[in-house]
Amino acid sequence: MLAKGVTLRGLEVFEALAQTGTVAGASDITGLSQPAVSQQMKNLEAALGTGLVDHTRRPMQLTPGGRAYLTRTHAVLRELRIAQSELTVMDLAHLSVLSLGMIDDFDNDVTPRLATLLAESLTRCRFTLITGSSYGILEQLAARTLHVGVAASTGDVIDNVVEYPLIRDPFVLVAPREAGSDPSRILRERPFLRYDRTQLIARQIDAHLARLKMDVDSRFEIGAHLALMALASRGAGWALTTATGYLRAARMHDRLAAHPLPFAPFSRTISLFAGADWSEDVPRDVGRTVRSLVRDQVIAPAEQSMPWLEGELRILE
Repeated sequence: MLAKGVTLRGLEVFEALAQTGTVAGASDITGLSQPAVSQQMKNLEAALGTGLVDHTRRPMQLTPGGRAYLTRTHAVLRELRIAQSELTVMDLAHLSVLSLGMIDDFDNDVTPRLATLLAESLTRCRFTLITGSSYGILEQLAARTLHVGVAASTGDVIDNVVEYPLIRDPFVLVAPREAGSDPSRILRERPFLRYDRTQLIARQIDAHLARLKMDVDSRFEIGAHLALMALASRGAGWALTTATGYLRAARMHDRLAAHPLPFAPFSRTISLFAGADWSEDVPRDVGRTVRSLVRDQVIAPAEQSMPWLEGELRILE
């Protein structure tokens, strides 16, 4: 049994206070007044019989016990948020057919959970789910062989296809951990590892570098995302990818590090696309579920591993 006084609101306040280091920041995140935030923390620490936060420091710092408790708090709140998203999943039982394309960046986390939720909802539907590149998904939407797709936006208008923005996905610099923590030095000392230039992400990166008039030494051009991340982790050079792309290479994180860009930041938009002849209810409901899954399974772990990204990787309502 939980100690009396340990509440869900108290855990949410503790998580927000640990993230921001200030009562004002926690107030902004939770929507509570600053006195209410302070009272929630006081109640939680009293219930646990130990201090979680050093209140004398600015910004506030977690105590050793607070750091350990925060790990458990993240896990508990994440599971509760996932459970809530499953309770509010869309009702698509009326559909007889649905074909959905998902950008392969979500293969590790969002897509498996979404497939499960859709299978439970589509009780009388012939359902097809494919994963692939953004260009491939957009081409199938234009050809009307897909009904709905989640892909990186090109910014172009596709005839008879409606775009619903979902996520702002910022670009980051990745390099081997052994290269140190100074991204400017990494750029000077190591070669650039490119994505295959036929890919949308490569064109977005090249366009940004061109805007900045940056001429970088390129050594490799790789089509497979994980192969590119593996080369970077092994010291072959540095690469630009997105926050979601870095998370997708989670098994390499012991050797691969992400850094803020040492030049003007940029990002891509991941959107949901649907045929214009589809009822708005379907893309709206699918989009709401994807946003919820991304918030819990992508943004939350990204902010833990890359705290400097706070507010940059975000949901677009």
